Amino acid sequence: MRKMAVIVAVAAFALGGLVGAYALLVERPLERGTAAGALRPVWSNAQWPFPMDQWGKGKAFRCKSSDCGAEVMVYVRAKIGFCNCSTGVSDDEELDRISDYDLLGNKLAALGPGRPITVAWMKGRSRAFTLAGTQPAARSALSVGFNDRCDAIVATAVLGHEQPAAIEAAVLEFLNSKTVVHWAEVTLGL
Repeated sequence: MRKMAVIVAVAAFALGGLVGAYALLVERPLERGTAAGALRPVWSNAQWPFPMDQWGKGKAFRCKSSDCGAEVMVYVRAKIGFCNCSTGVSDDEELDRISDYDLLGNKLAALGPGRPITVAWMKGRSRAFTLAGTQPAARSALSVGFNDRCDAIVATAVLGHEQPAAIEAAVLEFLNSKTVVHWAEVTLGL
């Protein structure tokens, strides 16, 4: 009887150890190397990789996978006079109209409805997409549009993973940074 209790205790202890080891060794997307919610994005300037079009060149920024959990590129540019002056970027139809989908080959599929966002004094929307037929490292994207009166700022975040919602807060925080807000003020002539 006593021998059986010792065997059960040893087996339970061993099983608990195996479960603990498994939990430590399992790779978790976007959490590997960081504590949950402890991503520390570091954004650096990058070269605008797209050809010139009617909206001109914008600004490009990069966050390395070591800082963001996966490679993230953010492309931002102004579309002067191209926003609905009375309602702004208040619904998904307006966000779709002003977004830079053509930069990504127009092969996007929305992952759901967009949501309202705020960047500095401007209101807008953010919406997540999956990408098809693009470079191998790009799997999903966030389209973010916000406006000052009739002028829109469009940001496109291209992500190296399939979980755009996981990085959305970091992208919005960056769009609210002094770097981007100052660029928006200068570009919009404020």
